[in-house]
Amino acid sequence: MNRIAGRAVRMLALSIITCLFLAVSAYAAEGQLAFDTGTTTGAGLRLRSEASTEADIVTTLDSGWVLAVIDDSVDGWFEVAYEGKTGFVSGDYFQINTDNSFKSYGRVNADSVNLRSEPNTSGGVTASLSEGDVVTATSLVDGWFAVTTTYGSQGYVRSDFLDLTNSASSSSESSGSGNSSIVSTAKQYLGTRYVYGGASPSGFDCSGFTMYVYKQFGYSLPHTATGQWQSGKGARVYSISDLQPGDLVFFNDPARNAGKACSHAGIYAGNGQIIHASSSRSGGVIYSSLTSGYYNQYFIGGIHM
Repeated sequence: MNRIAGRAVRMLALSIITCLFLAVSAYAAEGQLAFDTGTTTGAGLRLRSEASTEADIVTTLDSGWVLAVIDDSVDGWFEVAYEGKTGFVSGDYFQINTDNSFKSYGRVNADSVNLRSEPNTSGGVTASLSEGDVVTATSLVDGWFAVTTTYGSQGYVRSDFLDLTNSASSSSESSGSGNSSIVSTAKQYLGTRYVYGGASPSGFDCSGFTMYVYKQFGYSLPHTATGQWQSGKGARVYSISDLQPGDLVFFNDPARNAGKACSHAGIYAGNGQIIHASSSRSGGVIYSSLTSGYYNQYFIGGIHM
């Protein structure tokens, strides 16, 4: 009888330990909670994979965007989260929101997320949010964002279930296959030689190529990369992962921009590649990678028409 009781005690203890382990594992699998927020103060700010100006660029941010801070232990850098991505921004172009007052869109990143009346799991559930729902976040309390839904409901969402974003579009509205017709047209001119000032199939420069291709779809674009970027046409996209085939893409190499906002333009072809008129030695209209190397380093954004 004692042996049976001892075995029961041991099995109960093992069950408790297993449950605790699973609970800890589940918690570890969740994202990091934000402990602060800040606002970008410089346009074209690069979110980098590590706290170094030599690290890969995760995405490019514009001025005035609110980011969730998840770590500040590296001097001069902040580890932040934005649109489901994490990385590091320089403290030279990022200001902590010391009054904990801001306004930003937030996109729910999981299904059946509870909107609670208090910033903790003890707060009553006032609504259930679906993945892709967009809310407005206005403060951060103990790792929870104070939010208002599109239906006017107010409450708190745990910060690892909400991705701050600059777009009011839901994930379903922002998804899409892009404009494959523009890409197909651009492909027709692969191999065309590079000609400075060129804007015809006899020779293109970078903005002449994008201008020519887009003109065939009824768009009138300036014949400069900076002019196209600042034209006010379409919707700007700042993350490589948000680009769609057919989007215009822009780059800014300080050594080549002559003091302008952009030094180069091209067309996103999908699968991490661009089609563009390159002035390089092996140039002309070619494919190049956007996921690493030169064009990844100097990418500043895209335009979706």
